[in-house]
Amino acid sequence: MGTGSDWRPRTSRLLKFVDAFVIGWAVAGAYVIRFGVETDFLLTGQEPNYFWLSVALAAAWWLMLGAWNSRQSRILGAGPDEYKRVAAASLWLFGLIAIFSYVFRFETARGYVGVALPVGLVGLLLARWLLRQHLSLARQSGGSMSRLLLLGGPSAVAHLAATLHGAKHAGYLPVAAYTPGARDQPSIEPNSGLPILGSGTEPVAVLEAIDRCRADAVAVSAGVQLHPQTIRQLGWELAARNIGLIMAPALTDIAGPRIHTQQVAGLPLIHVTTPTLEGGQRVAKRLFDIFVSGFLIIVTAPLMGLIALLVKADSKGPVLFKQARVGMEGSLFQMVKFRSMVVDAEARLSDLQHRNEGKGLLFKIRDDPRITRVGSALRKYSLDELPQLFNIFAGSMSLVGPRPPLPREVEAYEHDVRRRLLVKPGLTGLWQVSGRSNLSWQDSVRLDLYYVENWSLAGDLVIILRTARAVFHSTGAY
Repeated sequence: MGTGSDWRPRTSRLLKFVDAFVIGWAVAGAYVIRFGVETDFLLTGQEPNYFWLSVALAAAWWLMLGAWNSRQSRILGAGPDEYKRVAAASLWLFGLIAIFSYVFRFETARGYVGVALPVGLVGLLLARWLLRQHLSLARQSGGSMSRLLLLGGPSAVAHLAATLHGAKHAGYLPVAAYTPGARDQPSIEPNSGLPILGSGTEPVAVLEAIDRCRADAVAVSAGVQLHPQTIRQLGWELAARNIGLIMAPALTDIAGPRIHTQQVAGLPLIHVTTPTLEGGQRVAKRLFDIFVSGFLIIVTAPLMGLIALLVKADSKGPVLFKQARVGMEGSLFQMVKFRSMVVDAEARLSDLQHRNEGKGLLFKIRDDPRITRVGSALRKYSLDELPQLFNIFAGSMSLVGPRPPLPREVEAYEHDVRRRLLVKPGLTGLWQVSGRSNLSWQDSVRLDLYYVENWSLAGDLVIILRTARAVFHSTGAY
């Protein structure tokens, strides 16, 4: 697969074919399950022929997916928009069918609709997920990408280039930079290695740069020294050439639900809200923690009993390991885990400092000699953390949250890192599903702060689902 715009029509055609196949399969399956294989079946006492109704339903469903722009190239490969649009188009269609049936007293067989909708929706979402995996693999090798010209100040261009290079699944390939108004700029951007194609402030100069690098889209970032009227004219020219215009404001680690736009005198103002765990949200998160942790304690009780016996038989010492950790707003609590190290592990810590592989304040050794045989297996699949369910049930921890830090780590925190303490630490979190021990200190902090800034109950559910996959693959566990 090549880069550039050639992948877009090809992917669009593939999506149209896949959507048609899944919809046809779901509708035909619902027809056969409900009415059998008789194509001239007539509902008793009614006139409609369900064979032709099925054909009309399949065609309308396929058209609705197109009307909801679920096949747009900019939403493919990353983010939830693609899935949301597929679900919205499907639910709207069947909602309209229900309203039509009620208003005109058209009796639609419930079994028919009850099979077609869930089967078709699940099939469409699964097909989109499989195509997304294929697209992601292609993008990791440099294919199916949109060529992007970065327009902005030098530092903003470097940051945007680094961010996009680290998120290839999004499908944007920075190919050049343009820094309008900048003086004494080198021909190559030193951080990203992108060629700098100019610094003029006229739309004609920018368009010439676009032609030189064969860009499919232009990303306007912070620090761009262009008059608003110039950007407006540039937008007109880009639209005429079918080249995308992307505005990339200087906002980092902000989740989509926090961003709201408001039109004021023709200006799109961006409002950024900050979620707070107060009132009903705090109660909802706490109730969720109580019910889920209580359920998991009951379900995993036999497993925890078996692990306790194995730990006791493997090495001398207590079954449980208790350690002081820092919770919400700096409060101390005793975190409980199954003991995975020898009893004098803390005393031997100073002798192993020279082997530390962790970054920043984290102490990590890939082949730590203090870990017991059973402890190594427990850590690989995070089974040593099961007793933390009791911490969650008691209220000192949450199912999802930042990594519970040690007091010595908190003492060395910089001011902004202390924002991690605004919520309860979690049994799992973004750090758990993004690499665990393979993460650098900076990445661990960034993920924890992202969670604090963008918390939502729906986000917690997604992290919990991703945790199962991370634990199964045992990525970064040591």
